Amino acid sequence: MGFRVRRVTTTRRGGVSRAPFDSFNLGDHVGDAPDAVAANRSRLAGAIGVPDDHLIWMQQVHGDHVHRVEGPGTSVIPETDALMTTEPGIALAVLSADCVPVLFADAAAGIVAGAHAGRVGAQLGIVPRTIDAMVEAGAQVGRISVFLGPAVSGRHYEVPVDMAAEVEQTLPGSRTTTAAGTPSLDLRAGIARQLSGLGVTAIDIDPRCTAEDPDLFSYRREPRTGRLASVIWLS
Repeated sequence: MGFRVRRVTTTRRGGVSRAPFDSFNLGDHVGDAPDAVAANRSRLAGAIGVPDDHLIWMQQVHGDHVHRVEGPGTSVIPETDALMTTEPGIALAVLSADCVPVLFADAAAGIVAGAHAGRVGAQLGIVPRTIDAMVEAGAQVGRISVFLGPAVSGRHYEVPVDMAAEVEQTLPGSRTTTAAGTPSLDLRAGIARQLSGLGVTAIDIDPRCTAEDPDLFSYRREPRTGRLASVIWLS
């Protein structure tokens, strides 16, 4: 009998932050009032039923470092873009506003992870590095399920043609076109293809586009804005 895996993705509603971070901003690096961010983070911990110090955050830097969380205590892990744990009740949070939050689980092994996969991190290999860390901890690739949270869609992620080609080389399946026919990226499509190539078969993708949905924060839509959180934990 495996563990129960829990996943939550927030929206921008239900918090205390003022415009332009209204209202459930969970990012502490965007210029919002620190007390508002702290209140929102505490509210999220209470809503999912864990103590504040069991909800673990990252100082995300668009890198490829994976940190293993052994227990509560340090609420913000510096300079990392993926967290992994085998401890029930430890909730791992990924912040995003257009980048892809990636939540991983091997329920049978009791291992979960969360990764922040923007364009740079995805190119650096944050997703396969997280899979490798889980396998090293006892997971089996064939049992891992992955959820790709809300992110900017290819319809709105316009990039220079050279950048689209560069990302396509390192993350095949990413290159696409916007609604206007200009070069763009669909990172979730590229990550899903990457995961399939690694042997992951259980892949779910949230259909929402952050740039289109007013209930979600989007840096592309509003450069001064808050951050969503995608959270995973074992119970």
